Amino acid sequence: MTIIKLAWKNLTNRPLSMLLTLVLFALGVGLTALLLLLNKQLTDKFEKNLAGVDIVVGAKGSPLQLILANMYHIDAPTGNISLKSAKPFLNPRHPLIKKSVPLSLGDSYKSHRIVGTLHDFLGLYNTEIAEGTLWQAPLEVTIGATVAERTGLKIGTKFNSNHGLDEGAGEHEEAAFKVVGILKPTGTVVDQLILTATQSIWTVHEHAQAELEGEEHHAEHASTTPSPKESMTVSQNDVDDRTALLQADSTHQITSLLLQFKMRNVQTLNFQRNLNENTDMQAATPALEINRLYEMMGVGEQALRALALLIIIVSGLSIFIALFNSLKERQYELALMRVMGAGRGRLFLLIVCEGILLSLIGFCIGIILSHGSMQILAKYMSDAYRYSFSGLMWLKEEWLLLLGAVTIGFLAAIIPAISVYRQDISRTLSK
Repeated sequence: MTIIKLAWKNLTNRPLSMLLTLVLFALGVGLTALLLLLNKQLTDKFEKNLAGVDIVVGAKGSPLQLILANMYHIDAPTGNISLKSAKPFLNPRHPLIKKSVPLSLGDSYKSHRIVGTLHDFLGLYNTEIAEGTLWQAPLEVTIGATVAERTGLKIGTKFNSNHGLDEGAGEHEEAAFKVVGILKPTGTVVDQLILTATQSIWTVHEHAQAELEGEEHHAEHASTTPSPKESMTVSQNDVDDRTALLQADSTHQITSLLLQFKMRNVQTLNFQRNLNENTDMQAATPALEINRLYEMMGVGEQALRALALLIIIVSGLSIFIALFNSLKERQYELALMRVMGAGRGRLFLLIVCEGILLSLIGFCIGIILSHGSMQILAKYMSDAYRYSFSGLMWLKEEWLLLLGAVTIGFLAAIIPAISVYRQDISRTLSK
């Protein structure tokens, strides 16, 4: 009989002791692996969606909320800013700004945000068309791959948007969007967005305003606010041309601006502070705010990791106690094995093998639990945040976790194994 088979038979002869040890070890390993999976995927999502954006400019409020709403689209916007205030940053000749991308938020379809922007937005995420074309006129939309998959929207399909992110908030029935293109999957926030021209957002809300205020009231303001029909005419030549925005009526509003700087110097370093102090807008640095979010999340994560480590250590002690106690019951059996020809080294290896076997089984159960739990959580997290998560992935850190598990099993078994190695068989048998 091989050492492994013999070790397994010895373990199964004490099922309750083995079960307790395995449960503790599996819980510790499973919790640690689950934290690794969550942390890895959340970090990847946050970092991948930074998109090289240096500053986000929007309405006054929480800087973190500004970033989450306009970069990750998992929070409500802090408000809108006037197009008049934003126009200087949209100027292609701005001495500090390399790229500026306006965003207009507020509406959705089946909980997927409709974002009014320029074609430049796609360049931030290196996005390409999979089918159809980019939007070329107001009320035309190009949708992300996740949107197409979850909503069933296809090229040529028309739909009405909902006000806000709540599906029960009411539809804008007066203006329908038309799908003209679908984007390739990128693994970024673009996959879950419905993209259109900024003028589309204005058009929809101008229609809604006309319904509420009446045609007469709308006509009185025609001299200062372009009608929906005029807004469509303005941008039909090239909706992605920022010149159309620079020439648009300054009474319009947008939600935010995503800015990339041409260089790093004193002016860009002071850009955020100067804008916050001297304007009615707010600037926030994505990388800085996400690091603050990591810090807030880190306290809870560290506590859970400490708990998982404590459970693993306790399970290691459980392996040690189980093996050490079993030696008292098995001392005559082991002595007889020596008499029948088993050497000291073979018995030493047998006890070590039992400890390692316990830790390996506990590790496997823990990994199955963690990945299964992650796969279940992925569905709920995906529904809540519209980001894709998965338990069907293996991290390189899990190899280190395996090594740690084997090491704990070995260390837990080494003292009992040494005790067996030093056993005096004549004294044992004489008892």
